Amino acid sequence: MAFAYFPHTDADVNAMLARIGVGSLEELYADVPADVVYRKEYDLPSAMSEMEIRRCFEGLGRKNKPVTVMCGCGAYDHYQPAVIPALISRAEYLTAYTPYQAEISQGTLRYIFEYQSMIAELTGMECANASMYDGATAAAEAMMMAMAATRKKTRVLIADTLLPQVAEVVRTYAKYHGVVIGTVAHKDGNTDLADLKAQLEAGDVAGVLVPSINRFGIVEDLTGFADAVHAQKGLLMVYADPSALAVVRTPGEWGADVACGDGQTLGIPMSFGGPYVGFLACKKEHVRKLPGRIVGETTDVDGKRAFVLTLQAREQHIRREKANSNICSNQSLMALYVTIYLSLMGKQGLKEVCNQSYGAAHYLHDQLVATGLFAPVFDRPFLKEFVLKTTIPVEKLQQALLDGGFFGALATEEGYVSFAATERRTREEIDRMIDLIKSI
Repeated sequence: MAFAYFPHTDADVNAMLARIGVGSLEELYADVPADVVYRKEYDLPSAMSEMEIRRCFEGLGRKNKPVTVMCGCGAYDHYQPAVIPALISRAEYLTAYTPYQAEISQGTLRYIFEYQSMIAELTGMECANASMYDGATAAAEAMMMAMAATRKKTRVLIADTLLPQVAEVVRTYAKYHGVVIGTVAHKDGNTDLADLKAQLEAGDVAGVLVPSINRFGIVEDLTGFADAVHAQKGLLMVYADPSALAVVRTPGEWGADVACGDGQTLGIPMSFGGPYVGFLACKKEHVRKLPGRIVGETTDVDGKRAFVLTLQAREQHIRREKANSNICSNQSLMALYVTIYLSLMGKQGLKEVCNQSYGAAHYLHDQLVATGLFAPVFDRPFLKEFVLKTTIPVEKLQQALLDGGFFGALATEEGYVSFAATERRTREEIDRMIDLIKSI
């Protein structure tokens, strides 16, 4: 055997080659151009013992510089209960994959069902799918749902206040699906209803995507949005921070048809950008346009509670390339993470996270303004994130913070700087950062 850890014997390989009528592996890959085949020795380091490799990685780890996170822009440093990594590291969870065979997948199907139920309750929607890659791709899938639901319409409007990385992914999906994207302006930090109504008059808008809490950290007032969109037979889609839905109006309360967002705020570590978990939920009438897996509750032959995949005709294993989406089981483990987090925190725990984040963020905001080096931009409500104007050059401010052990002051396209504080930020940390800024 050429590779010690491959399970296939020479007899296995020869049998497969014979089945497809090929004489050798070289013949199988004959179509690969010779000039792209690497024929040299690989430049790999010498083998190490276990102790040596541990020392090597420990040395690499010491090169990292831990910082205190004072910004957000879609990813937030929330508390992670220690029990969650312990539970999801169990082998039956790490190895759980496609739950097509219901009789041996009840555990996986159950936690997906619980995840869906919790997301539906948080968002005020009637249905939720198993989970997506992240918030940005969930928003793009919401856009595609709007197009599928309205058929002859050609445009989707997205709010200028949407997180920039989310808007960029939506535009990328739209480009390759022939969807025209329009932008709704903002007024005083809130998506402008008047501009939205003016653009809806053309009659070609399939849906409108707006944030619940926008890129300025402002809790948006979406009064009248659902009525305006529905009057033109479009879908209203709300991009939401699920953690904040414990204290702010849900997409369902705003009259939205689809809710989407990133579940990272439900205790998932920031981890340099992933793995995260997108959520997608909708009203019941749009469930057949919902991509990915949906787990339903039923009873078995003995009348006991059981779980199964339902409405499978929408899925990739049946419809292939015609499926609504090919995103499904990849994020099952992160859906489990969120399910355990929500179970541990409960309704009161989620509210407490928001209360403490609110207190920390407003204390940080007031202390920054009190330095005289920052000024408010908008007079609107915010929960844990906000933007300010500053007299300090942004790059100088960011570098000074980084040198002092803080990551913050993200720049917006308007030239503002963004800060955030969650329940993990202490008053001592905030005061230390303020002292650092005063010394710049």
